[in-house]
Amino acid sequence: MPTRPIVIVGAGQAGLQVAESLRSEGWEGDIILLGDEPHAPYHRPPLSKAYLLGEATAEQLTMRSPEALARKNISLRTGISVAHIDRTGRELHFSHGSSLPYHRLVLATGARARSLPGTDLAGVFGLRGLDDCRQIGTALDTAENVVVIGGGFIGLEFAAVARQKGKTVSVLEAGQRLMARAVSPFISDWYAQLHAAHGVKICLKAEISAFAGENGRIATVNRKNGPKLKADLVVLGVGVIANDELAAAAGLPGDRGIIVDACGRTADPAIFAAGDCTATRLTDGSLRRLESVQNAVEQGKAVAAAILGKDKPFVATPWFWSDQYDAKLQMVGSSAGHDQLVVRGKPEDGKFSIFYYRAGKLIGIDSINRPQDHMAGRKLLDRALSPTPEQAGDEGFALNSLLA
Repeated sequence: MPTRPIVIVGAGQAGLQVAESLRSEGWEGDIILLGDEPHAPYHRPPLSKAYLLGEATAEQLTMRSPEALARKNISLRTGISVAHIDRTGRELHFSHGSSLPYHRLVLATGARARSLPGTDLAGVFGLRGLDDCRQIGTALDTAENVVVIGGGFIGLEFAAVARQKGKTVSVLEAGQRLMARAVSPFISDWYAQLHAAHGVKICLKAEISAFAGENGRIATVNRKNGPKLKADLVVLGVGVIANDELAAAAGLPGDRGIIVDACGRTADPAIFAAGDCTATRLTDGSLRRLESVQNAVEQGKAVAAAILGKDKPFVATPWFWSDQYDAKLQMVGSSAGHDQLVVRGKPEDGKFSIFYYRAGKLIGIDSINRPQDHMAGRKLLDRALSPTPEQAGDEGFALNSLLA
């Protein structure tokens, strides 16, 4: 057994999964989990929803307490900032001057919220971590006019929360439709109608000219192609940037993330990576970036196995979800490039699924308040099975019958 520990930089979903999977896979050596935040590992998806609505506390979001990790002989160190990696000596060097040797190193450094020029005013926030949401929650209590920049998942989830709290809410989206990177025009239009029905002002193809303040605090968001909007609170939902600087400074290849294979291996055989900081090299040579709990968990498992000399690549079909008002969107596969779509259920009732086909083959499913379709779809796509379009559109047809 090596005398040096396995060190994991990043105590989020991916880092925690690596640590716990190493134990379940049989690793008996030391494991050190380093987090730059002062918190134990916690669930991030509820931050923009249940946490801000007051339906979940910070304690309830905690995945593992330090005591629970200690019982698994996993050492958690929080508030740690890594300055650089010495790949030759296999050591981490910290900002406060000390160093830590490693047997194997895992980078699970996550991603940070993208910012915009001119958003250094008080009352303008990115939404990524627990501390962000604590500040946003305090500001939201007294705000009257809320402006959300970006019509993606995070922006729309926060817009729904703010509207449920009775705030005047405007969403400014630079693109031609909502959630365009992830969903089809059909779903974009359905969500635009949902938010409009709840009183949210949706502004598409919005061009921002300036964030204007008074006494250092946000006052208005000015647009090139529309009237300026009053704003006591602005939340940026314009995407994330992979935290790959530590890896890049150490000479590890990257492209909008640390480049890894399906098992989380980097170009250095002693260094692995998992989660939102990665870009996976696919068999066709292309790169895929996934920002999801599923990706963090499955990559974490794959990395732990690879460290122990086992190949268990993450090959499952990607899936995601988003909660906005009482509409739960669950996605599996992708709608990109579809040439046919089939509706199962009734969109007007808020319970339906869209099945996407390319050349007669099922490539993705978006389900709203139909979890049974989503779960069946995950199994079908993992096995490369396709119901016919007629079967998909027939609510009387049991999708699970194809799995027998």
